[in-house]
Amino acid sequence: MFRIIEDAILITIAILTVAAVIFELIIVFDNQTVGLADLLLMFIYAEVFGMVAVYFKSHEIPVIYPLFIAITALARLIVLQGKDSQPEQLIFEAASILLLSIAAIVLRNIKIRLP
Repeated sequence: MFRIIEDAILITIAILTVAAVIFELIIVFDNQTVGLADLLLMFIYAEVFGMVAVYFKSHEIPVIYPLFIAITALARLIVLQGKDSQPEQLIFEAASILLLSIAAIVLRNIKIRLP
């Protein structure tokens, strides 16, 4: 029963991600410009698709994929804020990216050592 619910939720996530990609592409085509924030958003969508695809292949979600999504989302946040944000806030966000990157490396190394 739990697996069916989990599959349904992930299928819903995939469908909503496709809808978001289509919506974003419509906006990009209407504006006829592609900004860095748009590209980073597309990377987030691609990472969500990757996470869903890995789940359906192995029936487990590696923790590293949500970390990649969080890193990309924080990078997008930094880009969108631009020069108007407080320097301390930028340092905290950059430190968060560093912490998430270290966590991803540690998790990858643990998975390599422990089958």
